[in-house]
Amino acid sequence: QVYLRESGGGLVQAGGSLRLSCAPIGSTFNNYAMSWFRQAPGKEREAVAAISVDGTTTYVSDSTKGRFTISRGNAKNTIYLQMNTLKPEDTAIYYCAARDFFPTMKASDYYYWGQGTQVTVSS
Repeated sequence: QVYLRESGGGLVQAGGSLRLSCAPIGSTFNNYAMSWFRQAPGKEREAVAAISVDGTTTYVSDSTKGRFTISRGNAKNTIYLQMNTLKPEDTAIYYCAARDFFPTMKASDYYYWGQGTQVTVSS
C-alpha cells in the first residue's frame, strides 16, 4: 500500500504560479509512474500530467501544455507540478496518483491516490 500526500495548493491571482508537491507517507514510490489529476466542482476528474519511473518520459494535457511541468525530485521520491500562467479555469482539487510500470493519462489506471490539495485562481 502506498499513501500519498499533496502539498502546495492555495489561492493565487490569474497569471501567477504555484508548485505542487507529492510525497509518499511511510514508503517510497521510486518504482511507480506518477501523475497529477484535477477535479473541479461538478466536473469529472481529468488528467493534467504524468511522468515515468525514471522521469525521462512526461505527458501533459492539451489544456496545460506550455504552462504546467511535471518533474521528479533528485531522489525520485517526490514529484512536482510547476504551474505557471494560472487561469481561473485551473481552479480545482489536484490529486497525485501512482501506478506500476508506465505512466498513462487515464484515472482508472491508477490505484494509489492522495487526498488532494485545493488550487484556487482568482480573476
